[in-house]
Amino acid sequence: MLFMWTVFSNVGDAAVTLPVAFVCAIWIARTDPRLAWRWVCTLGFAMLPVGLSKILYYAWGVALPLANFRVISGHTMLSTAVWAVALALQLRWWRMPAFPGIAAGLILGALTGASRVHGHSHSVAEVLVGWIIGALAAGLFLRAALRLEGRPFRPVWSTLSLLAVSMLAYGHVAPFQDLIKENSAALRDNTPALVCALSRARAREHG
Repeated sequence: MLFMWTVFSNVGDAAVTLPVAFVCAIWIARTDPRLAWRWVCTLGFAMLPVGLSKILYYAWGVALPLANFRVISGHTMLSTAVWAVALALQLRWWRMPAFPGIAAGLILGALTGASRVHGHSHSVAEVLVGWIIGALAAGLFLRAALRLEGRPFRPVWSTLSLLAVSMLAYGHVAPFQDLIKENSAALRDNTPALVCALSRARAREHG
């Protein structure tokens, strides 16, 4: 059972999901570069509240008193968004219905969230918010992506590249949260100076 939870946690790590997202962007760009850029932007915007919640918590201790909410689960958000998109697109490129891929991605994201709760890394509320953000990001992107017609490349290559990247990246851990923790004190200490510098800059602009 412990091994199972570890697997679901690992597939949601940014060290796995971000390379998978990048591979998807490359193959999307072969059909529509603007759509690939939209995927990058959508995922980036979904990552913003996750990163912001971690910065606010580790630098200033900002947390909600209800439901033990401290930071949004990045594992859950990325697992939900990336795998729902990756699996849906693979099925679509193979001329198959995309819905099973979407459902599998959403379920995988939920299992990743459950693994984070089981490992005492997050509360239920934290993974629920992460899952909702990931599902919304996947839904917004797929709403446009699944309208595309045609298959300008052999899908076997996209599938093989996705499997290769997943296997090579699996088991690695992205250092993002550790970096935030390590630099939180410096960020907190330098914030007053930064605010003062910005205030002086605005004063000069209006002076």
